[in-house]
Amino acid sequence: MKYWRGYITAAIIAILTGVLMAFAKSHTVLLDMVYPYMTRFIQTSLAGWSASVNFCLWQLIVIVLGVLLLASIVAMIILRWNFFQWMGWVLTAACTLFFLHTGIYGLNSYAGPLSDDIALKSTEYTVSELAEATSYFRDIANELSTQVPRNADGTPNYPSFAEMAEQAGEGFENLTYEQYKPVFAGCTLPVKELSWADMYTSMGITGVTMPLTGEAAVNPQTPAVALPFVMCHEMAHRMSIALERDANLAGFLACDANSDPIFRYSGYFMAFRYCYNALASIGSTSANAAAAEVAAGIGEFVKSDWNYYQNFFNQHHDKQASKLADTANDTYIKVSGDESGTKSYDEVYDLLVSWYIQEIYLPAHKEEEQSFDPLDKNQVDLSQAPVAGGRP
Repeated sequence: MKYWRGYITAAIIAILTGVLMAFAKSHTVLLDMVYPYMTRFIQTSLAGWSASVNFCLWQLIVIVLGVLLLASIVAMIILRWNFFQWMGWVLTAACTLFFLHTGIYGLNSYAGPLSDDIALKSTEYTVSELAEATSYFRDIANELSTQVPRNADGTPNYPSFAEMAEQAGEGFENLTYEQYKPVFAGCTLPVKELSWADMYTSMGITGVTMPLTGEAAVNPQTPAVALPFVMCHEMAHRMSIALERDANLAGFLACDANSDPIFRYSGYFMAFRYCYNALASIGSTSANAAAAEVAAGIGEFVKSDWNYYQNFFNQHHDKQASKLADTANDTYIKVSGDESGTKSYDEVYDLLVSWYIQEIYLPAHKEEEQSFDPLDKNQVDLSQAPVAGGRP
């Protein structure tokens, strides 16, 4: 029986985790009323604690756990522990970590979508409307691309990682206190730099948020044009915005609400990229023609930054490492409650088009309400009105 204790303990913890997730899935309204606020408080507290050091504590913890695992393997060999029994307790440790993650953060995947919290109505749209939204994001990106600091060769010349990390929180503060969106009232402490950046770059990973330590971290090798957006994306995760499409939307909104053109350009550049890729992927004759028309209007700076962004990951990624990272991330996202997996990153284009229609298109095309004028013959039938000085 003693050989099974670890497996029994692991099974109990796994069942408890499953019960939590099943409850969250079937009680989303109740969950959304309480859980995100609780987890935002926990994340803010943990972030304040982990901010006492400028490196990622969770990466140090990973090293310590790795050393402990190796030490236990050595001890198992020397002391001739039973492998089957040892594996049971390793599973228990893994299940315990996932249970803690689920309890203090993971259930946010079952809470209401960000669109509900910011009163963004999901809108059905045509290919031409998608193309129009894409053109809008392109045009703003073109305009902002000329306002950011650049080197003589046209490449971005941005401030240091630390300076941009300090600036990133401004957008969320403006969303919260000026635009009255309390869903963004979370921790705005600066994101941290990911150590082992070369490894993450080879996997195509630009950022990681670790709820167990409240740390939002970004790969410092991320191309400059996307770096501000990624910072805001990871901050959004720390604010308990768990779904990737929602974190991307939050990243765009925070960049747009930032006073620094570096952040605004990054947000519109990435919004344009997501929408253009969606338009180009439709494959119909009309969509291809619309995509070609949109592409013809891309400014030189945006085109240069786009090519650099694309080539950077193509040149630095490792095929096997990327496949392993994508598989692990896809599995984690699906287990956490989002059936789209890693595809959910790109699904932000639906939200971006809805945002464009609601916030830009409709207000611009809303007919001005005319004030009532009783003497305006276009508003009132004056044919039966009495003539001045005549009889009734």
